[in-house]
Amino acid sequence: MTDTDTVPAKPARRERKPRQSDKVRKTSFTQALNNALDLAMAKHDEMFVIGEDIAEMGGDFGVTKGLFNKYGGERVRDTPLSEAAIIGTCAGAAMVGMRPVAEIMFADFLGECYDQIVNNVAKMHYMFDGQFTAPLVIRTACGGGFGGGPHHSQSVEGWFLNVPGIVIVAPSNPVDAKGLLLASIDSDDPVLFLEHKALYRSRAEVPPDYYTTPLGTAAVAREGSDVTVVASMRMVPMALAAAEKASEQGVSVEVVDLRTIRPYDADTVLSSAAKTGRVVVANEAPKIGGLGSELSARISEECFSELSGPVVRVDGLDTPIPFSVPLEEVVLPDEAAVSAAIAIAAQY
Repeated sequence: MTDTDTVPAKPARRERKPRQSDKVRKTSFTQALNNALDLAMAKHDEMFVIGEDIAEMGGDFGVTKGLFNKYGGERVRDTPLSEAAIIGTCAGAAMVGMRPVAEIMFADFLGECYDQIVNNVAKMHYMFDGQFTAPLVIRTACGGGFGGGPHHSQSVEGWFLNVPGIVIVAPSNPVDAKGLLLASIDSDDPVLFLEHKALYRSRAEVPPDYYTTPLGTAAVAREGSDVTVVASMRMVPMALAAAEKASEQGVSVEVVDLRTIRPYDADTVLSSAAKTGRVVVANEAPKIGGLGSELSARISEECFSELSGPVVRVDGLDTPIPFSVPLEEVVLPDEAAVSAAIAIAAQY
């Protein structure tokens, strides 16, 4: 190298912008459930997953995607199209020490295995005086809002509310979906785990580790002082949005997310009702004989002296859910219905 030769100067090093993979990535409701199943299968050798098209297809909504390749056909089992056979198999397996997680593709099809759930699974512990338990989780997709029609859109919690022995879990967000599913799998009680289809794409920052959200414990999703809204599943984000709009009108709304429908957290519900004195109960299912009826009656009975007015109910219409999306929007409650109910309750 001669004196006249020069070494090219290195360009100034620019600060590297974080790539998408470097940022905290939000997890969908579906992915949170998938991660919970993966962690639980790694923890519980006695656990297996069973259902229609859940192996290579990952189920209709992709919740079991990838588990077949990781754990094999012995623990991730496709079945014939027979819901009664699926739950009957799981009931027997649970009795002899296994920990099955069944997927019923749509909650509407629980009618096909209703007898197995109500007369076998739910009564197992009682009938055998604790000699046998039923550590069984039944996952199923429920709810409307996507034009699925009368056989794929129902809210079915009312079908099981008066069945002693079964736990009904109903998460409203990805963080609780994972924690509640892990708690359900760890539990020795039979659990009906309801997943609202409209929530599958909702996203949140979900911790990657193994954690559980206690069953039977509600969450105060938003604190307030004027009106309480008690809700679950899809109605929770609607209630939160309605509460935000109400705050612009000077109305402070507390939102209670039940998380577990049976047994529900009466202490949290009644405490909030007594605090605000005005209550809205929001539920997607038809009004007659549903969760809204139970909550309204319980609150009226036990908080009568603290209430400023009657409990206001937001429910679906007492009609089958139509295929037509515009008609479905009329049948199912929405954020506007919750807002209207809050306005009524606030007047008392």
